[in-house]
Amino acid sequence: MTTKTSTGHGYSLKKDDYAKRLLRIEGQVRGIAKMIDDDKYCIDVLTQISAAQSALRSVALGLLDEHLGHCVSNAVASGGADAEEKLAEASAAIARLVRS
Repeated sequence: MTTKTSTGHGYSLKKDDYAKRLLRIEGQVRGIAKMIDDDKYCIDVLTQISAAQSALRSVALGLLDEHLGHCVSNAVASGGADAEEKLAEASAAIARLVRS
């Protein structure tokens, strides 16, 4: 199991898991590019694109959850301007995810 790094980011304990998931997603995207090169059926390509998007969204939501549970939570507990900044950052990140 990975131990928390000196960065103190909420995802530090799951960093290896996120890295592995992103490598799998990278492989999916390379596979999609190969499908295009090989002139695969449009719907099959779109299905794989949808799967890659879903996998990325899952990673993003996991990171957001870690951010809220660690970074935002700690800032709110400490109070002050840092709390307001972290809440604004989280709100903007959620808005970006909702739009995507």
